[in-house]
Amino acid sequence: MADPTVPTVLVVEDNATNMALVRALLARHRCRVAEATSAASALEEARRLLPQLILMDLQLPDGDGLEVVRQLRALPDSQHIPIIALTAHAMAGDADRARAIGCDDYLTKPIDTRSFGQRVERYLGKTEGER
Repeated sequence: MADPTVPTVLVVEDNATNMALVRALLARHRCRVAEATSAASALEEARRLLPQLILMDLQLPDGDGLEVVRQLRALPDSQHIPIIALTAHAMAGDADRARAIGCDDYLTKPIDTRSFGQRVERYLGKTEGER
């Protein structure tokens, strides 16, 4: 049985290299990682798992990550889950647009491995003593 004190983070990412990096970074912070590689699987996994955090790639092979965020925010069970947008194609105004749709934070790729853990822990509610 899974340890209920270990937070689950759903990583929605279609690039295998990026997924491996995020998985490794989350392992350092004692997180259970669930993976989705498409918009459809992201919705399915988020509804099934109700993770403590979602890291959402904005450009997915079968849809727009922001549309997934809209749908999750419309559901009572998932509207409270913190969502961090991830994108490699950052344009002026994208962070504001992502936040307006319902993302709690916005990270660009390549991921800054030095600050990634602090950003994740902020949304998982971990304190210095729990790291």
